[in-house]
Amino acid sequence: MPTNGVRALRALADPTRRAIFEALPARPRSVGDLAETLGITSSAVSQHLRVLRGARLVLMRPDGNRHLYSLDPRGLGDARDYLDQFWPSALASYSAAMATSATSG
Repeated sequence: MPTNGVRALRALADPTRRAIFEALPARPRSVGDLAETLGITSSAVSQHLRVLRGARLVLMRPDGNRHLYSLDPRGLGDARDYLDQFWPSALASYSAAMATSATSG
């Protein structure tokens, strides 16, 4: 079973979901606002938001008769935690490559 970090990365792999996600840092937005901004249907936005919510990347709060969506820091933290596990290995590989380059050049 994938971790939530993996779910977050999978959710963001879709270009439309990523565009929705990238439209949210400035301010909370409604489905209609996102649909208009991105030039897709409200139904499509709702489907993508459902996936983003499942990955804990967006939060929804009621605002009168509509819902406003904003970024959820939990999903971002999950994705970062997932990627952080590879950081020591990546640094070690980089260090080894630099050492090899310095001795051969």
